Amino acid sequence: MPIVAANGINFNYQIDGPDGAPWITFSNSLATDLTMWDEQTALLSNDWRVLRYDQRGHGGTDATKPPYTFDLLVQDLISLWDVLGVKRSVLCGLSMGGTTGLGIGIDHDERLTAYIGCDLPHHSPDGFIQAWNERQAMAKEGGMEGMAQPTATRWFTDKFANDPQNAVTMKKITNMISSTKLDGFLGCSGALKTINYHGRIEKIKSPTLFISGAEDPAAGPHEMAPLLDMLPGTKMHVVPDAGHIANMENADNFNSALTGFLNSL
Repeated sequence: MPIVAANGINFNYQIDGPDGAPWITFSNSLATDLTMWDEQTALLSNDWRVLRYDQRGHGGTDATKPPYTFDLLVQDLISLWDVLGVKRSVLCGLSMGGTTGLGIGIDHDERLTAYIGCDLPHHSPDGFIQAWNERQAMAKEGGMEGMAQPTATRWFTDKFANDPQNAVTMKKITNMISSTKLDGFLGCSGALKTINYHGRIEKIKSPTLFISGAEDPAAGPHEMAPLLDMLPGTKMHVVPDAGHIANMENADNFNSALTGFLNSL
């Protein structure tokens, strides 16, 4: 996959779809990489110019030493768009990628055609911070390979994870987690502990859709519901039979919501 320098580091990215088509950008979650969006790319690449990239410290993108902030992750994407000549794009991000999208919408709304935020945290309450402190300690002690299985178990429903038909997907997930650079994990999880967008989310004016896995224990419909009050008129689609990585666990339902929203623009 191609590499390009932006915001002081080298980014791994992939572009699919025809020249001149409207842009859609996909931003990955913590401890994954751009291949988490394979099914969505296959779905859209006939009609859209699809940009996927690995966030800082993930996949083939360079890691820098922590700390990271969401301001940094937002500037990473703005700089990548600038280098690649992307003036405006739909942005779809999940979890950390979705929170990055909030920051883009708040500070760079003119760069968005629309925003799709999936299974994302929008603030950092005390219990959330404590959970990340514990996961960071675990990663420092056991490395990212030791994080792979407990993280994958937390992300997916038991029904999905234990079905032999999904073994390839689960292996793909654990490989992504274990290959994430430790500095990237520590830096990005540190950013998740310092989300400070409340009071500013209302600045987002682009057409917006929120998507949440019905069984997501971290950023499910209940946790994301306040976003609907902050952005009146915005809708949330709940993906049944899906946990945190809703676009992979129930891709058909997720893709139906995604294409329905894109077709409405």
